[in-house]
Amino acid sequence: MSSEIEKDELSPAVSFALPFIFAPIIVLSSVFGGYSILIAPIFGYILITLFDFLLKTSTRNPNPKLKANLFYYKLILWTWPMIQFSLIFWCIFAVSTFEHLSTWESIFLLMAQGMVTGAVGITFAHELMHQKSSKDKWLADILMAMSLYGHFRTEHLLVHHRYVGTSKDAVTARYNESFFSFFLRVLPSCFKSAWREEANRLKKIGKSILDIKNPFWRYGGLALLFLLFSYIIGGFFGVFMFLVQAFIAVLHLEMANYIEHYGLTRKLLDNGKYEPTKPYHSWNANHTASNLLLINLQLHSDHHAKPDREYPLLQKYDNDEAPQLPYGYPLMIAMCLIPMLWRKVMNPRVENWKKHFYPEMP
Repeated sequence: MSSEIEKDELSPAVSFALPFIFAPIIVLSSVFGGYSILIAPIFGYILITLFDFLLKTSTRNPNPKLKANLFYYKLILWTWPMIQFSLIFWCIFAVSTFEHLSTWESIFLLMAQGMVTGAVGITFAHELMHQKSSKDKWLADILMAMSLYGHFRTEHLLVHHRYVGTSKDAVTARYNESFFSFFLRVLPSCFKSAWREEANRLKKIGKSILDIKNPFWRYGGLALLFLLFSYIIGGFFGVFMFLVQAFIAVLHLEMANYIEHYGLTRKLLDNGKYEPTKPYHSWNANHTASNLLLINLQLHSDHHAKPDREYPLLQKYDNDEAPQLPYGYPLMIAMCLIPMLWRKVMNPRVENWKKHFYPEMP
């Protein structure tokens, strides 16, 4: 590591419990309605960004070889699925029962919940699906099913990590590609690549795509179960509300995917294989507040370099080791929705990345 990044002890587990603040915010929003529904996005986007500016970027890293007890860090992950389940179906109950919530308030409430499902639930699911335990993978699948996006586990682990930074990876955003083009491209592409990967895997062990070992049965079954809960609680309106929050959650996931590798590529070597994934094949962000909210998801350079490293031990990198985002994800997500602004900010950084890491590139 560069001398600019210092070694330190682990951040306390309780600091990564910041996302739990969303739980009382969503409940209060459902009770009071009106402008209170704006509290969740204001906290997630504006306040966290302000704290990023106040606290600036962190230059301290935990020792990656630290043999620490990570139980309480994992407990945060294990606790969230039940909290998210309760929040989603409480919101559906509220909009189906409470008379003080108008139709538009109901929609905005579920959009706020969708933001939480995407920013917190899918981020936690991402960490859980990388664990070796089958129980952790089940929890990841439960969380992803609340977004109707269960195939993400297959696509992420078997496709994205293998082909990141190449034309074979749909979720590596191309240089100059707008988020909207990216979003319309990845929705079908990721499902197809995940299905193809599972079909190939089952074929190698002599199984049919319809075999029970195909995780798509689990992905689909969990999704149908949550849609059934929605119908029982709120009828077709409840199902519609569930779909609203699921769409917003997926939108947040793909905005993060867009940001994480925009314009970055890996070399195809003379032997026909791609070069190993390095920290400089992902955008890195060392911003303090947003990394606590997103359990270090923004340390994406180290995640791809060391996919098995657990989130409290992920390492920060400096400019010499990985390309740096100018802001944390909350502000970058807002920026990616304005293509002209995004290109103005990010395209020069992609060009600088080429000059620094691939000076031989045209």
